This record gives sequence, C-alpha cells and structure tokens, in this order.
Amino acid sequence: MSFELIGISVLWLFLFGYIIVASIDFGAGFFNAYSVLTNKQHIISNIIQRYLSPVWEVTNVFLVFFFVGMVGFFPGTAYFYGTILLVPASISIVLLAIRGAYYAFTTYGRLKSKFWTYLYGFSGLFIPASLSIVLTISEGGFIYIEDTRIILNYFALFASPLTWSIVILSLTSVLYISAVFLTWYANKAEDKNAAELMRKYALSWALPAIITALGIIVELRLHNPIHYNRLLDVWWLFVISFALFLITLRLIWVRKKYGVAFTVLVFQFLVAFFAYGVSHYPYLLYPHLTVTEGFTSEAMAIALIIAFIAGLCLLIPSLYLILKLFLFNKEYVQGKAK
Repeated sequence: MSFELIGISVLWLFLFGYIIVASIDFGAGFFNAYSVLTNKQHIISNIIQRYLSPVWEVTNVFLVFFFVGMVGFFPGTAYFYGTILLVPASISIVLLAIRGAYYAFTTYGRLKSKFWTYLYGFSGLFIPASLSIVLTISEGGFIYIEDTRIILNYFALFASPLTWSIVILSLTSVLYISAVFLTWYANKAEDKNAAELMRKYALSWALPAIITALGIIVELRLHNPIHYNRLLDVWWLFVISFALFLITLRLIWVRKKYGVAFTVLVFQFLVAFFAYGVSHYPYLLYPHLTVTEGFTSEAMAIALIIAFIAGLCLLIPSLYLILKLFLFNKEYVQGKAK
C-alpha cells in the first residue's frame, strides 16, 4: 500500500469520525432549540444537556486532526483550497466561536437566555452546510486559474443543483444521526417521553436523508460524469448501505434495540462514506489535483503517520473514558450522579 493511499485513508477516517460526533452535537443543539421554540423543552432538554456537557470540548479534535493532516500529507491542497475556501471557512469558524461562547456562558456562567439557545441551536445547522461546500468544489467546474491566481466562481457554485443537494444532505443527515442517537440515549436514561419524542424525529428525518443522498447521485451524472461512472462501479456498497438503513429504520419503528440501531446507522454511513471516497480517488479536486500530484515527501509522510498513530493512542482512551464515565454511566445518564 502506497503512502498516498495510507495518508488519504487516515484522513478520511478522521473526517468520518468528525461527521458522526459533530452530527450528534449539532443535531442535539438544534433539537434543544426547537424544543424551546415549541414549548417541549421539559421533555428533552435535560437529556440533551447531559449529553452535551461532557463531550462538547472534544468534538472538534477530529476536525483539527483532519485539517492538519490534509495540509501535512497534501500541501498542494493549501494552494488550491486556501484562497477559495476563505469565505466558507471563515463562516464556519465564526459559527464555531458562537457555539463555544454558548457552552462557556451556559456551563460556567449559568447564562439562561432563549436568544443564545436559538443562536446555538440553529448555528449548528449552518456549520455542516458551510463545510459541505468543500465536497461540491472538489467535483470541479467551479474554479479557474488566471495568471497563477485561483478564482472561485461563486455564481456557478451557488447556482448549481449539486451544491444544494449536498447542503440539504448535510442537514438531513445531521438531524437523522442525532435523532437516532438521542433516542437511544433517552431510552438508556429510562426517560420514555424523551425517547418517544426523539424516535418520532428520527423517523421523520430518515426518508429525507435517504432521498437527498440519492439526489446527489443524480446530480453527479450531469455535473461530473467521470465520478458518476465510478460510483456505478461500487454500486454494491451503496446497496449494503441502503440495507443497513432499512435495518435501522425497522428497529426504530418497532421500538427495539436502539443501541443496535445506532451502531447499524454508523456502519451505514461508514460504508456509503468510503464508497464515495473510493469512487472519488485519486482526485482531490477535479481535474486539477490528484493524490499523487499533491503528496508530500516520503520522510514527511512517515513522520505524519507516526504522529497520527500517537494521536490516536491518546484520543481513543480519552473517548473511552468519556463514554464510560458519562455517556454510558447509568447514574449520570439518569441524572442521579452527584
């Protein structure tokens, strides 16, 4: 296996980890704000706050690893993406700062304000929407080079159906993943009312999530035929992903084994995510940049791989402790821990 393939596989794994963890976080914030808006905060707010309190500080670790690794493994991406992503990346950073301020003021300052709750909840939906623009740009057709300057055609980008298909998928997936997890979490806390409400949300967002995923494939056929044809080569992976989706949906529908349902959901997204990545390989940006062309030196690659392994050795035990001490601690989940 080449260093290029190892590097992009490691980065893709970290990006997937961020998508799952951040989706739960962003969705939980939205459902908390929505419950306040609809006067249902007495049902699910306590459950959501007990989840958010111990995990909000580690959510962005995966994203930091990904960006550091991307620039380290593939320096060419900094040249192509650095300028054109200035606006969407800046928006994401501002939104992340808003969410961080909310955590700080509400957790340590005991700030109670509906305005901050709404700002925190709805900003969580704009973050994945702004970050998902990267996937659209990577499909090509939106940038051109003029006198060594890389220029992004914003009109073409925001007028493209592919852009909005990916944005809508990011929103529906966030809400679906979060709702399924919180259904399990509320059920584990033996809070039947919260579990039932989150179950309804999970069922509500399941169909939009799968429809928008199919919509992206349709749009790719028109926008990037090369990638579309490569998607067809791994069609069986998407069939497996869809079968896992049906299993999750069935378990949620019959109100059984919510933990198994969420585990199956993670594998569903894992299969689909890596199928998309395999079909996109070796391009980092159609048609300008490939994995081979933008890769760093061999010595740097080895150093980065060692650093990422060391990072995983620290990150995995930390996540395990958080899960053991908080998320899967029966007394904490039920709000009995002192």
